[in-house]
Amino acid sequence: MEVNSYLSKKAQKELKDAIEEAGGNEVFFTGQITAEGIVSSVKIGARGKEDTVLVNFSDTREPSSAVLIHNHPSGHLMPSDADLGVASNCAENGQGFYIINNDATDIYVVVEAVKPKTIKKIDVENAGALISAGGALSKISEHFEERPVQIALLENIAKTFNNGKIGVFEAGTGVGKSYSYLIPSVLWAISNNEKVVISTGTINLQQQLCEKDIPAVEKIIGKKIKFVLMKGRQNYICKRRLSDAASVLDLFEDETDEIKNIAHWAESSASGSKSDMTFMPSENVWTKVNSESDACMGMRCPFHNECFVMKVRKEAAAANIIVVNHHLLFADIESRMNGAGYADAAVLPPYKHIIFDEAHGIENAATSFFSESLTRFKINKLVNQMYRKRKNSNIGHLCTLAILSSNEEKADSAFELTSKIKNALTNLEIAASDLLQDKYTVRLCDASARDFGPLLVAVGELSRSLGTFTDMVREVMEGIADEDHDAPSYWESKIILRRLDSYVILLKNFLQWDEKRDNVYWIQKKRLSPELSRESASADFYIFNETPLDISYLMNEGVFEQMESVICTSATIKTGRDFNYWMKRSGLMLSDRERISAAEYPSPFPYEKNMLFAVPSDAPLPDSSQYQQYIEMVIPRLISAAEGRTLVLFTSYESLKSAHRTAIASLKGFSGRIMKQGDDDSSRLLEAFREEKESVLFATDSFWQGVDIPGEALSQVIIVKLPFTVPNDPVFVARSEAIESRGGSSFMELSVPEAVIKFRQGIGRLIRRSDDKGVVIVLDRRIYEKRYGSIFIASMPPCKKMYEPISEITKKINSFIFD
Repeated sequence: MEVNSYLSKKAQKELKDAIEEAGGNEVFFTGQITAEGIVSSVKIGARGKEDTVLVNFSDTREPSSAVLIHNHPSGHLMPSDADLGVASNCAENGQGFYIINNDATDIYVVVEAVKPKTIKKIDVENAGALISAGGALSKISEHFEERPVQIALLENIAKTFNNGKIGVFEAGTGVGKSYSYLIPSVLWAISNNEKVVISTGTINLQQQLCEKDIPAVEKIIGKKIKFVLMKGRQNYICKRRLSDAASVLDLFEDETDEIKNIAHWAESSASGSKSDMTFMPSENVWTKVNSESDACMGMRCPFHNECFVMKVRKEAAAANIIVVNHHLLFADIESRMNGAGYADAAVLPPYKHIIFDEAHGIENAATSFFSESLTRFKINKLVNQMYRKRKNSNIGHLCTLAILSSNEEKADSAFELTSKIKNALTNLEIAASDLLQDKYTVRLCDASARDFGPLLVAVGELSRSLGTFTDMVREVMEGIADEDHDAPSYWESKIILRRLDSYVILLKNFLQWDEKRDNVYWIQKKRLSPELSRESASADFYIFNETPLDISYLMNEGVFEQMESVICTSATIKTGRDFNYWMKRSGLMLSDRERISAAEYPSPFPYEKNMLFAVPSDAPLPDSSQYQQYIEMVIPRLISAAEGRTLVLFTSYESLKSAHRTAIASLKGFSGRIMKQGDDDSSRLLEAFREEKESVLFATDSFWQGVDIPGEALSQVIIVKLPFTVPNDPVFVARSEAIESRGGSSFMELSVPEAVIKFRQGIGRLIRRSDDKGVVIVLDRRIYEKRYGSIFIASMPPCKKMYEPISEITKKINSFIFD
């Protein structure tokens, strides 16, 4: 074989020099190849002895590792049996496998390298023309209106794909960003036979993409495409677990009807997805029948050919576009970072391109996914499933395992061990109660470490008790013969053990908090509902939390460095005049700046004409003792001025409840409904608010974003306070301290920009289409009187503004909305 046909002169020299440096012993390399299939450069993976070298599998998983190379110092280049084993894996992974002599002048090609495929770039101009006047969209849309800003965004996203960049694009309400990223995504995926993953923050957007937008894009480009909405496997029924649960209904006396209903529904369901059910099963029942990775028997499962999870995975493997939520994407990224690599399937099929829609929520989504928590309820539930005494009899999976096991006697200690766990849980709750007293949160840190002493003793006791119990269960399971591994209790126990193990790790991390400064360890006190508190010794319970302090390095290493292109888009990424805050928090600042393209695409809606922004100049400051009384006085006046049609956004639920009571008392003759968050399910509240045009909704938290009420039903948004995070939030405080410790200003680098993004989300609830008209009232005059207020003002769309007494504002509201 001609060595120059496979190795460039540069690569030959690199190989020869590295082998000489290793004393002529075997060296393992990975190599990159050109479009012609010639190795252009190599990377040393491992150095060995005269006749053997380790394969560095970590390097082989790198996307750039097109070929594996090692030398035979003897000059005899025929592959050994070990070589052929590695070569077989190379063939499966589409990698070449070469053996060379020490001078790199002779070569034996065991497996030919796969030449890089030629990438077909998107024709940017033609892609933009699809949504321009006279283009495909104009011919199928009854109310088509060309949006130059939408075309510009689409063209920039297409260039991001073509150039392998990271795009950060803020697209205001009404730009039409879904078409702007879907069309380039589909064109790229079809032309290059690659997958594009679209990750969103809300179920509503996922459904809109799959049910409306992607089918519309098929019509626009004139081609059918394969797309799939993927959910975590816990969202699907496992037919084996359902069959097992249905066969022992007498063990689940209170759940018999639910399990029967699910079994009947599953017989005719095409998806097996919980969201497609016509009824909502209880959480206890669902966790007995849903799909779990640890309970999956794979090919051994009698229902393998009917498996709902396998079905959706097959669809995903063949799809061009995969729609997921941020949580599922991070589950996939975690699996790949923990060893699965980026070349093969993990939770999702392999992919090289990601679209993050609703990208403003990436940090919160990643923080939530990579956090861990436990409560006494979670632990008790798992332990009781494994073993409990009931009416003088022993029940639970352990009893079945013991019958099957040659180590049956090990289970005799079950009662003693579970009793110790329950005693340890009681001691932990007592210690937590003593520690928190009248507080609702407390963080484990240098300042509080001494106070945590008794609680950490209780944490250690629970960790040891759980560890001893899980060790005993494993000993019992080890005594079960292979032919009995198909027993349902064996697989259910694997799930329980994995979860209990994760709690043991969390408890040990609490004990080692001082060595794990990358995480925040904190405890939260919550109150049981009245129904549950009657059945419990205490109305309070405690949540033990582990939260990552900073997700930026994880995002950069796991996402931005690995993907060929990433597009991040949202209506609210900027704070003030730049993207720096979001880019720092999301990890993008750690990436190569030359790869990053950032741009703003403002809303085409006529805010200057249709939106009034007003701040009462006579309002007391929020830290005044008169502030709550003031807002309770003015909110009814503002509601009356707008004739209802008002969304009132709070940062405190206690403040909300008090203001809501006052508003009902003050507006006795008001014809509309005055609703508050918590009165009903959120979706039903929004539906009522949308349908009843004079209604009012008092809300907090999640209602600051994602609420889409176009038309007359929403004509006024009242923001009670600028949405700064409460200063006693443990994670926020820890992040603030980290900024201060490096000499920064936590207020200007964290508090203000975080509040600005939430503020922008809040005011964005008002104008949802071009003919919407209304008023945003901010009752917090710090926005005009504090220096940082200018950052909030600069982040708003251009509109009419008022800073006058409340009496003047209420006069203006009615005429502005209705004239």
